[in-house]
Amino acid sequence: MIETASLALATFFATIGPIDVAAVFAALTATESVQRKRSMAIRATLIATVILITTALIGEVLLASIGISLPAFRTAGGILLLLIGIDMVFARSSGGSSTIEEEEREAISKQDISIFPIATPLIAGPGAMGAAILLMASAEGDLTRQAIVIASLLAILLLTGIALLLASKLHKLLGVTGMHVISRIMGVLLSALAVQFIFDGIKQSGIIGN
Repeated sequence: MIETASLALATFFATIGPIDVAAVFAALTATESVQRKRSMAIRATLIATVILITTALIGEVLLASIGISLPAFRTAGGILLLLIGIDMVFARSSGGSSTIEEEEREAISKQDISIFPIATPLIAGPGAMGAAILLMASAEGDLTRQAIVIASLLAILLLTGIALLLASKLHKLLGVTGMHVISRIMGVLLSALAVQFIFDGIKQSGIIGN
């Protein structure tokens, strides 16, 4: 169970990226009042929580309904997570866990950024949603392990909410270098996990022998 919790916590921390989200939030809300920052941080966290928990609980059912097998999704999800992990190691932005230039320009012009781009795609992005489905599928049939995955997701979302509330202070404390160091470490772990997902997906597909 400890292994499941550690794996889930590390995966969600890497794919959600509380520190990175806080840095973007601090930049986009630099001119906002403290009260408005707090309001947007709480709203963004709650919306992202609803999105990710819903994805974790019904994601596999949705995949089955449109004819996507779990091995296929494991392989595709592993590739997506690997790309995100590589970008994290090299401190590059990717659309899987961050906003693209067009989205950033749109966000700057918005008065309320809690839904877009903070809640999604920054917190509840493709990487985090894919990880939620994969981890829940890996614990299929074991309610205790699934509960641990959900609890781990909620823990990282709570950490993300706290990071948003303390975004300005956190950004000043860690600086760009500090945030990149954390991102690179988590990127290495995420890349290793992603490769394992790819291996498991290919093995379960029956393409190669067991």
